[in-house]
Amino acid sequence: MNNAKKRKFFTQNLMLWNAEHNYRKMPWKGEKDPYKIWLSEIILQQTRVEQGLEYYNKFIEKYPKVELLAVADENAVFKLWEGLGYYSRCKNLIASARIIAFNYEGIFPNKYEDILKLKGVGPYTSAAIASFAFNLPYAVVDGNVLRVIARFFGIDAPIDSIEGKKMFTALAQTLMDAALPALYNQAIMDFGATICKPQLPLCSICMLQKLCAAFAKNNVKELPVKQKKLIKRYRYFYYIVVEYNKKIYVRKRISKDIWQNLWEFILVEKKEQIPVEEFIKSDDFTSLFKGKIMKTDTTIFYKQQLTHQTIVGTFIYLKSKQPLINKLYVTINREAISTLAFPRFITNFFEKNTDFKV
Repeated sequence: MNNAKKRKFFTQNLMLWNAEHNYRKMPWKGEKDPYKIWLSEIILQQTRVEQGLEYYNKFIEKYPKVELLAVADENAVFKLWEGLGYYSRCKNLIASARIIAFNYEGIFPNKYEDILKLKGVGPYTSAAIASFAFNLPYAVVDGNVLRVIARFFGIDAPIDSIEGKKMFTALAQTLMDAALPALYNQAIMDFGATICKPQLPLCSICMLQKLCAAFAKNNVKELPVKQKKLIKRYRYFYYIVVEYNKKIYVRKRISKDIWQNLWEFILVEKKEQIPVEEFIKSDDFTSLFKGKIMKTDTTIFYKQQLTHQTIVGTFIYLKSKQPLINKLYVTINREAISTLAFPRFITNFFEKNTDFKV
């Protein structure tokens, strides 16, 4: 069978599966409001549907229109995003909401190229919004799509290489049902999520099995191919939770690093992990205060795996009779802590430390 016929078989059978067997339900499925589609796509970047759904509903309830999100207090938006991770998405969400509200007078851009110019919007997200909201013929290419195409056509080109990305994007465009782009895009993503799954794909009931190259060669598990291996590093954070005059020292992370725009306690980062007893005798610790401090009350250890790094944290909770020397930190009442957006790494401290109630 030539390539044209194989592509036709792929598209026809995928659409047939969608019509007869696709029962996957999501609240934004069939949605035509570009604002809601954009919001769902940004939330689902690097996030499982099960987790993202709760945040999507919270955002829609609090900010039902883009104009409300555009004028919202930034800290309130970050607080609503708290726990979702990859906080640059939230920063871009706010920036793009303002672009739409003020540059486009609240009307979401309806051209692929204009959508692509929004902060935090790449080719996939732009194609998703363009097709789902405006029925424009742009094929989405996400992890599900790459996996389905790689297996069906037996492509071993790395999906994360420049050549691979160009190849898969071009092929995805030729496979798309140009008359029904929204329906097709949703179908292939759902197919990848429910049938052609990363692990334990349901090949026995797959409507594409007849011409699937990976199934024929028995190498379904080997596709798709990635060339890059993540190099992960360890970082050692010593968080000092200082209470002085019944107030807590905090600061906002402003540097271009993880958790930008979120709040944190006093932080000392070390290149390697050292015992707490040794740390509290070091200059890093003692130089923070003008005089002696009271004995530390609680020490908690916590580890979090991020995409490219592992954060190993030590939380040291203490009460001080002396103010902090470092002026980068401000004091807030305990009650105010609950109004600030902290990274999940720190909210775990609240949950695990029963002595520290906010």
